[in-house]
Amino acid sequence: MRRICVYCGSRDGDDPAFARAAEAVGAGIAARGFGLVYGAGDVGLMSRVAAAALKGGAEVIGVIPHHLRTREIERSGLTELIRVATMHERKTIMFERADSFVALPGGPGTLDELIELLTWRQLGLHEKPAHLLNLGGYWDPLLALFRQCVDRGFASPGFLDYLAVHETPEALLEAL
Repeated sequence: MRRICVYCGSRDGDDPAFARAAEAVGAGIAARGFGLVYGAGDVGLMSRVAAAALKGGAEVIGVIPHHLRTREIERSGLTELIRVATMHERKTIMFERADSFVALPGGPGTLDELIELLTWRQLGLHEKPAHLLNLGGYWDPLLALFRQCVDRGFASPGFLDYLAVHETPEALLEAL
């Protein structure tokens, strides 16, 4: 089974479209016969993508560090729940269990996960595909920063090719 790791917010954000998109991505992952790997939380967009994937019959693997079990409200009913000691272990296991990656809108944690994934790609540590849902232009400032990194000589032009950017959940799911 091909597994998709989804990075996303532990909050819903300020636009109901974010929640709808997370649900559509979770349902779409299940409908395509993929499994989901995510942070095991039962809050925000994380909860929505997992609930939709589970409802659609997908395998759902959650990875959560002990210190976040109450803060992110560890989700029950997952296909597999992996408890780890650190955030580094969480990110490593999520990476190892996934075949490709999707970043939905989110905050600093989502940004951290995405940047690390792209850094590892730049360093030649993997060639797994990465996708970004730029719903309503949410990630436009980040994409502009990436372009600036390339334009100012801090990343090769190929860096921009490591991330497929999609404007709608439907386009993202079609690309998977």
